Amino acid sequence: MKGILTFTGIIILGICLSCSGKKNTGTETKGDNQDAEVVQASEEWISLFDGETLTGWKRFNADEIGPLWSVEDGAIKCDGQGHGEGSPEFGGSLVTLETFKNFELKLEWRISGGGNSGIMYHVLEGPEFSHAYVTGPEFQVRDDVQADGTMSSDNKAAGSSYDMYAAPSTKKLNPVMEWNTARIVYNDGKVEHWLNGEKAVEFDESSEDFKLKFDQSKWSSGEYPNWNAFKEGSIALQDHGAAVWYRNIRIRKL
Repeated sequence: MKGILTFTGIIILGICLSCSGKKNTGTETKGDNQDAEVVQASEEWISLFDGETLTGWKRFNADEIGPLWSVEDGAIKCDGQGHGEGSPEFGGSLVTLETFKNFELKLEWRISGGGNSGIMYHVLEGPEFSHAYVTGPEFQVRDDVQADGTMSSDNKAAGSSYDMYAAPSTKKLNPVMEWNTARIVYNDGKVEHWLNGEKAVEFDESSEDFKLKFDQSKWSSGEYPNWNAFKEGSIALQDHGAAVWYRNIRIRKL
């Protein structure tokens, strides 16, 4: 009788251990899958700035980056020094070596008092293009406080699609020298601008409204025949003669 009980106990113990092993295996598999999903999600985003160097960037239409662009405290800085964009000695936008078509771009920016800059996309270089903005649409980066102390709310204010679509006057814009977040989505002509977590601009390049805005803008003057003409190009950070900083720059292709 004792032998039978011992044998039965061994069988029961074996069954318990077997069940316990299956349970642990299932948990481990689930964990492995979750880890794989996290890795896959993180691989979708491409970092455009390593926080230490300007690797992956160049100055528009130039062989050397020049002295105005540098890395300061983990951010890309444009010194400005009062030079306008494209001044022959030093100026010009900073552009990515890699080009992008449909994308989602996220970054942080801050601007000096009275400063002006911008984030452009689908930018092409070439001797026929004098500046990055003659090809690339722009997410406006700006200190919106005007000389009289009022806030600018036109289509050249922060978060706007420059000279096309104005960000709302109710937008949340942080004070000078405080960090703001920007997000740009471009997907087959459908565009979104986000400022500090809120959608500031949305439009469709194929819409009648876009055509109307274009006809009313500087871009229709005939002076800029290549503006918005290309649907793949570099991301550009604009030198507009003012000190500006950019950091945590990342992009994913759509």
